[in-house]
Amino acid sequence: MLDIAAELSRWAEQGREFAVATVVAVGGSAPRQPGAALAVDTEGTAIGSVSGGCVEGAVYELCQEALEDGVTRLERFGYSDDDAFAVGLTCGGVIDILVTPVRAGDPALRDVVEAALRTAASAEAAALARIVEGPADLLGRALLVRPDGTYDGGFGAHPELDRTVAAEAGAYLDAGRTGTLEIGEQGSRCGAPLTLLVESSVPPPRMIVFGAIDFASALVRMGKFLGYHVTVCDARPVFATAARFPEADELVVEWPHQYLERTEVDSRTVLCVLTHDAKFDVPLLELALRLPVAYVGAMGSRRTHLDRNERLREVGVTELDLARLRSPIGLDLGARTPEEVAVSIASEIVANRRGGTGASLTGAHTPIHHDPTEPRHIDSAA
Repeated sequence: MLDIAAELSRWAEQGREFAVATVVAVGGSAPRQPGAALAVDTEGTAIGSVSGGCVEGAVYELCQEALEDGVTRLERFGYSDDDAFAVGLTCGGVIDILVTPVRAGDPALRDVVEAALRTAASAEAAALARIVEGPADLLGRALLVRPDGTYDGGFGAHPELDRTVAAEAGAYLDAGRTGTLEIGEQGSRCGAPLTLLVESSVPPPRMIVFGAIDFASALVRMGKFLGYHVTVCDARPVFATAARFPEADELVVEWPHQYLERTEVDSRTVLCVLTHDAKFDVPLLELALRLPVAYVGAMGSRRTHLDRNERLREVGVTELDLARLRSPIGLDLGARTPEEVAVSIASEIVANRRGGTGASLTGAHTPIHHDPTEPRHIDSAA
């Protein structure tokens, strides 16, 4: 649901009633992952997607039914060999979809959902946990958890369940993760298990591009397309200008390693070093390779790469740290133009993030999607 928070938040502000269909579990080669959503209002307007087109029509009808009767339902869609015209996924996968009406007649749920949508639309951190399998009276109930551990909403007469879910959802939020977990109905070992979907809304991850060159301009556009908050850093003010990088979120004129020392990075941050100049690269990479970031890549020829590695060894960078460096940066696409090189770099970043190999899918027998979300089973409130 939070993937369409900007549009849904506007609907909520306008007082519209709507139903949201959310992918809560997938199996096989499903087109969308947990958290993907389709919403329909009382006028029949639809936004979002749950399957890339395969079952949108059927899910649209389920949303309309939920708006009429106010009942939350969980539906499964899969592939049918018996009936070629049956509603299902042509890719052969299976998706479970939770359809939840958000109406004025259920103010408790609506208040939590609206708060979650406002938070996500503002790019603030929060996690929304909803029960997707369990007793009918709890289906669709929601809890909104903030980074400080406070929460809104709840699941009725079981405060221990609220506390346990808040703690588990907080762990998902810390990791910026969306997925499912199982927990006892009472929040402990007693009671039938419940399955919850936890959707995390976190600020965009950072991409920091060092070196204000023409390749950087194309990479900035690619980074924005992938949803990164993009910073361009260069010590030369004549190159690091808004005119050359109109799509960058931030421009910094400073020595790269000095900027990296003072700025905030995290486990989702990607660092792209495009300067290929030893006086910039060596102090920058010496620091970058010791930071807990997702990706460090450096541009340059193979000869530049070997020379740079020797310089880094001389200043004390270990072989273990050097093994983290993606250099020469990017995948082997035969790229030549700045735009093609940007695609090459972005492809390596995505493969690194998702566990892909970068190999062609044609003729391969490896999974297309490398990050299926597996349910976690929680026996007790830790």
